[in-house]
Amino acid sequence: MEGNLETGLKAVGAGLAMIGALGPGIGIGMLVNGALGAIGRNPDTANTIQTNMILGIVFAEAVAIYALVVALIILFVL
Repeated sequence: MEGNLETGLKAVGAGLAMIGALGPGIGIGMLVNGALGAIGRNPDTANTIQTNMILGIVFAEAVAIYALVVALIILFVL
């Protein structure tokens, strides 16, 4: 019976750790929205805006990857 409780609590902990992926998802959506609006207003600077947008996406996505790593550690290591 103890094993089942432990497994369930690990699953709950991993699920709570993945809440950390919610912020980057919203942030990336807002970032792309702003970049596309800026490109629409000034198409000549599309390359510069796109480069900065991709760099911002990479940094935001790193936070989601950290949350995934923590969830996997909770499930398989602890």
